[in-house]
Amino acid sequence: MTLIELKNLSLGYDNIPILEDINMTIEENDFICIVGPNGSGKSTLIKGILGLIKPIKGEVIYHNLKQNFIGYMPQETKIDSNFPASVFEIVLSGTLNRLGLKSFYSKKEKQIALDYLEILKIDKLKDKKFQDLSGGQRQKVLLARSLCATSKLLILDEPSNNLDSKSKKELYKIIMNLNKNYNIAIIMITHDLDHDNLIGNKILSLRENEIFLGTTEEFIKKVHHE
Repeated sequence: MTLIELKNLSLGYDNIPILEDINMTIEENDFICIVGPNGSGKSTLIKGILGLIKPIKGEVIYHNLKQNFIGYMPQETKIDSNFPASVFEIVLSGTLNRLGLKSFYSKKEKQIALDYLEILKIDKLKDKKFQDLSGGQRQKVLLARSLCATSKLLILDEPSNNLDSKSKKELYKIIMNLNKNYNIAIIMITHDLDHDNLIGNKILSLRENEIFLGTTEEFIKKVHHE
């Protein structure tokens, strides 16, 4: 089942395109790693999918998915590490898009937050303050928050940044589990081109004058032949 279709999509700023004529679909069980050098348009593409910038040309078509029901974990968190919120409060805030006209969280939203705390195995941190957590724990909390917004598509902008090797492996294992066992499609920007860390089933490689979209195996073969 197709979730999103990008059709003849050109994106950029001040009417100057960074990406041109992108055609692709994001399917229900996809796990797409987006790779490319700085300035190649990785974050621009994500902003286009999220509706944060308007296309210069073409369109983003949402199938079986509302635009505001995409879970998004940005590279830079806007949570002040000294903000005295509990882990549960931060994760629960991810359900804001589900409230509709309600002005308070119901049992349903609270249960969603509790479920993701448990799935990510951070339920024991529920009452801890965000500022007291390690880097790896914070990333899991932010991941849980973004999951509360969606049941279909999660967009991650370099989620393993600033994590040590052990925390990175642990986080990647969780993300792979979400894709495989919870049927959540993943789009993940990564700078890490080590084959062991290209954990998606598809690669979108953005380079100047060259866009590649294919399986991870095809991408690895292509890199070896260059």
